[in-house]
Amino acid sequence: MHVLILGGTAEARRLAELLAAGALPGRQALRVTNSLAGRVSTPRLPPGEVRVGGFGGAEGLARWLREHQVDMLIDATHPFAGTISFHAARAAAAAHVPLLALRRPGWVPVEGDDWHAAGSLAEAAALLPALGRRVFLTTGRLGLAAFAALDELWFLVRSVDAPEAPHPARLEVLLDRGPFTLDGERELLRRHRIDVVVTKDSGGPATAPKLTAAREVGLPVVVVRRPAVPEGVRVVDGPEQALSRLMSHLP
Repeated sequence: MHVLILGGTAEARRLAELLAAGALPGRQALRVTNSLAGRVSTPRLPPGEVRVGGFGGAEGLARWLREHQVDMLIDATHPFAGTISFHAARAAAAAHVPLLALRRPGWVPVEGDDWHAAGSLAEAAALLPALGRRVFLTTGRLGLAAFAALDELWFLVRSVDAPEAPHPARLEVLLDRGPFTLDGERELLRRHRIDVVVTKDSGGPATAPKLTAAREVGLPVVVVRRPAVPEGVRVVDGPEQALSRLMSHLP
Protein backbone atom coordinates (compact mmCIF):
# COMPACT_ATOMS: atom_id res chain seq x y z
CA MET A 1 0.00 0.00 0.00
CA HIS A 2 1.31 3.45 -0.97
CA VAL A 3 0.49 6.52 1.17
CA LEU A 4 1.25 10.07 0.01
CA ILE A 5 1.56 12.66 2.79
CA LEU A 6 1.33 16.30 1.76
CA GLY A 7 3.48 17.70 4.53
CA GLY A 8 5.66 20.53 5.72
CA THR A 9 4.17 20.65 9.24
CA ALA A 10 5.19 19.19 12.59
CA GLU A 11 2.13 16.94 12.45
CA ALA A 12 3.16 15.55 9.05
CA ARG A 13 6.67 14.81 10.34
CA ARG A 14 5.24 13.12 13.44
CA LEU A 15 3.00 10.91 11.32
CA ALA A 16 5.95 9.96 9.09
CA GLU A 17 8.01 9.19 12.21
CA LEU A 18 5.27 6.94 13.58
CA LEU A 19 5.08 5.04 10.33
CA ALA A 20 8.86 4.77 10.03
CA ALA A 21 9.07 3.47 13.62
CA GLY A 22 6.75 0.60 12.82
CA ALA A 23 3.56 1.95 14.34
CA LEU A 24 1.69 -0.45 12.05
CA PRO A 25 3.06 -3.80 13.30
CA GLY A 26 2.99 -6.66 10.84
CA ARG A 27 2.30 -4.38 7.85
CA GLN A 28 5.75 -4.16 6.30
CA ALA A 29 4.33 -3.62 2.80
CA LEU A 30 3.41 0.01 3.58
CA ARG A 31 5.23 2.62 1.46
CA VAL A 32 5.16 6.30 2.46
CA THR A 33 6.06 9.28 0.28
CA ASN A 34 6.33 12.73 1.89
CA SER A 35 5.73 15.73 -0.37
CA LEU A 36 7.05 19.20 0.54
CA ALA A 37 6.09 22.37 -1.31
CA GLY A 38 9.66 23.70 -1.35
CA ARG A 39 8.83 27.19 -0.07
CA VAL A 40 11.38 26.94 2.78
CA SER A 41 15.04 26.84 1.80
CA THR A 42 16.09 24.43 4.57
CA PRO A 43 13.05 22.33 5.50
CA ARG A 44 13.05 19.76 8.28
CA LEU A 45 12.92 16.52 6.36
CA PRO A 46 10.73 13.67 7.60
CA PRO A 47 11.88 10.05 7.49
CA GLY A 48 11.16 8.03 4.37
CA GLU A 49 10.85 9.00 0.73
CA VAL A 50 10.70 12.77 0.15
CA ARG A 51 9.75 14.74 -2.96
CA VAL A 52 9.98 18.54 -3.15
CA GLY A 53 7.95 20.84 -5.40
CA GLY A 54 4.47 21.24 -6.79
CA PHE A 55 2.45 18.78 -8.84
CA GLY A 56 1.02 21.15 -11.43
CA GLY A 57 -2.39 21.79 -9.92
CA ALA A 58 -5.17 19.32 -9.20
CA GLU A 59 -4.79 17.63 -12.58
CA GLY A 60 -1.06 17.10 -12.05
CA LEU A 61 -1.62 15.69 -8.58
CA ALA A 62 -4.33 13.33 -9.84
CA ARG A 63 -1.94 12.12 -12.54
CA TRP A 64 0.80 11.56 -9.93
CA LEU A 65 -1.60 9.59 -7.74
CA ARG A 66 -2.45 7.29 -10.65
CA GLU A 67 1.09 6.89 -11.99
CA HIS A 68 2.52 6.06 -8.55
CA GLN A 69 -0.42 3.89 -7.55
CA VAL A 70 -1.21 5.83 -4.38
CA ASP A 71 -3.80 4.09 -2.19
CA MET A 72 -4.38 6.91 0.32
CA LEU A 73 -3.71 10.66 0.33
CA ILE A 74 -3.17 12.52 3.61
CA ASP A 75 -3.29 16.31 3.48
CA ALA A 76 -1.16 17.37 6.45
CA THR A 77 -0.23 20.79 5.09
CA HIS A 78 -0.35 24.05 7.03
CA PRO A 79 -3.88 25.17 7.97
CA PHE A 80 -3.40 28.23 5.73
CA ALA A 81 -2.17 26.29 2.68
CA GLY A 82 -5.67 26.50 1.27
CA THR A 83 -4.85 26.10 -2.43
CA ILE A 84 -3.15 22.72 -2.13
CA SER A 85 -5.97 21.45 0.08
CA PHE A 86 -8.56 22.17 -2.61
CA HIS A 87 -6.26 20.68 -5.23
CA ALA A 88 -5.93 17.58 -3.07
CA ALA A 89 -9.71 17.23 -2.77
CA ARG A 90 -10.19 17.52 -6.54
CA ALA A 91 -7.30 15.19 -7.32
CA ALA A 92 -8.40 12.53 -4.85
CA ALA A 93 -11.91 12.55 -6.29
CA ALA A 94 -10.59 12.34 -9.86
CA ALA A 95 -8.19 9.48 -9.06
CA HIS A 96 -10.65 7.70 -6.73
CA VAL A 97 -8.17 7.79 -3.83
CA PRO A 98 -9.33 8.15 -0.20
CA LEU A 99 -8.39 11.53 1.28
CA LEU A 100 -7.81 12.46 4.91
CA ALA A 101 -7.04 15.98 6.20
CA LEU A 102 -4.81 16.27 9.27
CA ARG A 103 -5.39 19.67 10.91
CA ARG A 104 -4.18 20.77 14.32
CA PRO A 105 -6.97 22.46 16.32
CA GLY A 106 -7.15 26.25 16.16
CA TRP A 107 -6.42 28.48 19.12
CA VAL A 108 -9.22 29.49 21.48
CA PRO A 109 -9.19 32.81 23.40
CA VAL A 110 -9.18 32.67 27.19
CA GLU A 111 -9.92 35.25 29.86
CA GLY A 112 -7.65 38.27 29.49
CA ASP A 113 -7.13 37.95 25.74
CA ASP A 114 -7.78 41.01 23.57
CA TRP A 115 -8.28 39.34 20.20
CA HIS A 116 -9.50 41.01 17.01
CA ALA A 117 -10.64 38.60 14.29
CA ALA A 118 -9.80 39.18 10.62
CA GLY A 119 -10.90 37.19 7.61
CA SER A 120 -7.73 37.91 5.62
CA LEU A 121 -4.35 39.63 5.79
CA ALA A 122 -5.92 42.68 4.13
CA GLU A 123 -8.55 42.87 6.89
CA ALA A 124 -5.81 42.49 9.50
CA ALA A 125 -3.89 45.41 7.96
CA ALA A 126 -7.01 47.58 8.03
CA LEU A 127 -7.39 46.99 11.79
CA LEU A 128 -3.84 47.90 12.75
CA PRO A 129 -3.81 51.74 12.71
CA ALA A 130 -6.44 51.84 15.46
CA LEU A 131 -4.63 49.27 17.62
CA GLY A 132 -0.95 50.23 17.74
CA ARG A 133 2.18 51.61 16.09
CA ARG A 134 4.79 48.90 16.70
CA VAL A 135 3.63 45.63 15.20
CA PHE A 136 4.93 42.11 15.77
CA LEU A 137 3.93 40.44 12.49
CA THR A 138 4.09 36.64 12.67
CA THR A 139 2.17 35.67 9.54
CA GLY A 140 5.27 34.53 7.62
CA ARG A 141 7.20 36.06 4.75
CA LEU A 142 4.42 35.61 2.19
CA GLY A 143 1.60 38.11 2.05
CA LEU A 144 3.51 41.11 3.38
CA ALA A 145 2.19 43.17 0.48
CA ALA A 146 -1.07 43.49 2.42
CA PHE A 147 0.79 45.67 4.97
CA ALA A 148 3.05 47.57 2.54
CA ALA A 149 0.97 50.77 2.54
CA LEU A 150 1.10 51.24 6.32
CA ASP A 151 4.02 53.66 6.26
CA GLU A 152 3.18 55.14 9.67
CA LEU A 153 3.65 51.78 11.43
CA TRP A 154 6.83 49.92 12.35
CA PHE A 155 6.95 46.15 11.83
CA LEU A 156 8.97 43.33 13.32
CA VAL A 157 8.54 40.40 10.93
CA ARG A 158 9.52 36.91 12.04
CA SER A 159 9.94 34.22 9.40
CA VAL A 160 12.09 31.23 8.52
CA ASP A 161 13.41 32.82 5.31
CA ALA A 162 13.94 36.48 4.45
CA PRO A 163 10.88 38.21 2.93
CA GLU A 164 10.85 39.79 -0.50
CA ALA A 165 9.25 43.05 -1.65
CA PRO A 166 6.66 44.41 -1.56
CA HIS A 167 6.67 44.79 2.19
CA PRO A 168 6.30 47.60 4.76
CA ALA A 169 8.89 50.36 4.49
CA ARG A 170 9.65 50.45 8.23
CA LEU A 171 10.65 46.85 8.73
CA GLU A 172 12.98 44.75 10.86
CA VAL A 173 13.30 41.06 10.01
CA LEU A 174 13.92 38.34 12.58
CA LEU A 175 14.89 35.00 10.99
CA ASP A 176 13.85 32.26 13.37
CA ARG A 177 11.98 29.00 13.50
CA GLY A 178 9.74 27.65 16.28
CA PRO A 179 9.08 26.23 18.73
CA PHE A 180 9.39 29.41 20.81
CA THR A 181 9.54 29.77 24.58
CA LEU A 182 7.36 31.99 26.75
CA ASP A 183 10.39 33.73 28.27
CA GLY A 184 11.76 34.39 24.80
CA GLU A 185 8.47 35.89 23.61
CA ARG A 186 8.19 38.08 26.70
CA GLU A 187 11.68 39.46 26.09
CA LEU A 188 10.98 40.01 22.39
CA LEU A 189 7.85 42.07 23.10
CA ARG A 190 9.68 44.11 25.75
CA ARG A 191 12.87 44.71 23.76
CA HIS A 192 11.08 45.87 20.62
CA ARG A 193 8.37 47.82 22.51
CA ILE A 194 5.63 45.93 20.66
CA ASP A 195 2.09 47.25 21.17
CA VAL A 196 0.12 44.96 18.81
CA VAL A 197 0.61 41.39 17.54
CA VAL A 198 -0.65 39.91 14.26
CA THR A 199 -0.90 36.16 13.79
CA LYS A 200 -2.66 33.55 11.74
CA ASP A 201 -4.75 31.01 13.65
CA SER A 202 -2.19 28.29 12.96
CA GLY A 203 -2.91 26.42 16.18
CA GLY A 204 -0.51 24.12 17.98
CA PRO A 205 1.96 24.73 20.82
CA ALA A 206 5.05 25.70 18.80
CA THR A 207 4.10 29.36 18.30
CA ALA A 208 1.41 29.76 20.98
CA PRO A 209 3.67 31.38 23.66
CA LYS A 210 3.38 34.75 21.90
CA LEU A 211 -0.34 34.72 22.72
CA THR A 212 0.37 34.16 26.40
CA ALA A 213 3.05 36.86 26.42
CA ALA A 214 0.64 39.33 24.78
CA ARG A 215 -2.11 38.46 27.25
CA GLU A 216 0.17 39.06 30.23
CA VAL A 217 0.84 42.65 29.24
CA GLY A 218 -2.59 43.39 27.76
CA LEU A 219 -1.59 43.71 24.11
CA PRO A 220 -4.21 43.45 21.36
CA VAL A 221 -3.76 40.50 19.00
CA VAL A 222 -5.15 40.45 15.47
CA VAL A 223 -5.97 36.82 14.62
CA VAL A 224 -6.50 35.88 10.96
CA ARG A 225 -9.10 33.11 10.68
CA ARG A 226 -8.01 29.95 8.90
CA PRO A 227 -9.67 28.90 5.63
CA ALA A 228 -12.21 26.09 5.69
CA VAL A 229 -11.32 22.52 4.76
CA PRO A 230 -12.92 21.52 1.43
CA GLU A 231 -16.44 20.24 1.91
CA GLY A 232 -16.81 16.51 2.38
CA VAL A 233 -13.19 15.86 3.43
CA ARG A 234 -12.75 13.82 6.61
CA VAL A 235 -10.68 15.73 9.19
CA VAL A 236 -8.61 14.49 12.14
CA ASP A 237 -6.72 16.72 14.57
CA GLY A 238 -3.60 14.69 15.36
CA PRO A 239 -1.09 12.19 13.90
CA GLU A 240 -2.35 9.39 16.13
CA GLN A 241 -5.90 9.88 14.86
CA ALA A 242 -4.58 9.91 11.29
CA LEU A 243 -2.74 6.67 12.01
CA SER A 244 -5.95 5.08 13.27
CA ARG A 245 -7.83 6.13 10.12
CA LEU A 246 -4.99 4.83 7.97
CA MET A 247 -5.14 1.45 9.67
CA SER A 248 -8.84 1.18 8.86
CA HIS A 249 -7.98 1.47 5.13
CA LEU A 250 -5.25 -1.15 5.19
CA PRO A 251 -6.14 -4.61 3.92
